[in-house]
Amino acid sequence: MNESDTSLLVPAIEPDDVHLIVLTGMSGGGKTVALRALEDLGFYCVDNLPTPLLLQLVRSVIQNDGTQQHRHIAVGVDIRNRGGGFQNMPAVLSELAGAGVHVHLIFIDCRDDVLIKRYSESRRRHPLSVKGFSLADAIAEERRVLRPLTALAEKVIDSSELNVHQLRRLITTGYAEATKGMTLMFESFAFRRGLPPDADFVFDARCLPNPHWDAKLRPYSGRDAPVREYLDQQPLVSEYFADTARWLDAWLPRFEQDDRSYVTISVGCTGGRHRSVYLTEKLAAYYRAHRDSVLTFHRELE
Repeated sequence: MNESDTSLLVPAIEPDDVHLIVLTGMSGGGKTVALRALEDLGFYCVDNLPTPLLLQLVRSVIQNDGTQQHRHIAVGVDIRNRGGGFQNMPAVLSELAGAGVHVHLIFIDCRDDVLIKRYSESRRRHPLSVKGFSLADAIAEERRVLRPLTALAEKVIDSSELNVHQLRRLITTGYAEATKGMTLMFESFAFRRGLPPDADFVFDARCLPNPHWDAKLRPYSGRDAPVREYLDQQPLVSEYFADTARWLDAWLPRFEQDDRSYVTISVGCTGGRHRSVYLTEKLAAYYRAHRDSVLTFHRELE
């Protein structure tokens, strides 16, 4: 059953199973963004793969590397591989499912007017423009060719009203449970632009020394060495970080015991460029030392 809303409902995923996510859809719809989000989750990702090579890829990855990470594979398939056998997709996916692979076909759709606007703004060429199609005709032809795949899709995502960050978050939260253990997303933000709507925990860093007031540091962000060195030397910042990590250490396991697959920890400051970014990166580095799935997102830097 296809779903065209933006909620990402997927079957329960067992970490020890082999899962293949096949991403397809309209060019300019956001397939590359979705593939990168899955790569951040630890999926073994391949873009622009001809359909006949799907079986070979899955077999090769599993045989050559049976680790947990490579039991989750994501593949991008699009109109560039038109000669690669879209018509054979149902048979290939059926064979993979028969071999015990959990196959998820995700179709990323987008309205024609939005696609035309995106191509006009980016000045990129549509893959079918080389065949002499106008942009509108190329989009219509691509939609005609790909239409049979929408009927096969486990999920149809309409990206027309989504920016790249919203699409990335949609994919990440929907498939985080494919990874072993709970995925942590550390996010920085600016209070003056409002709270992140999906935050599970919010920490306020506005009480800390602000590099913004140093003209030499103002152009940098919390990811840059001058700001990091400045904040590293502030005792109050070190105390804040230690208290935050200690609190998360005490309470995150409780969420994990409750079968949560994804938790977002948001750190905010006034402008979302210095203190919050610094703490977000430092917390992520701290948890990456003993967790597999730790992601970062800097809302005001993207």
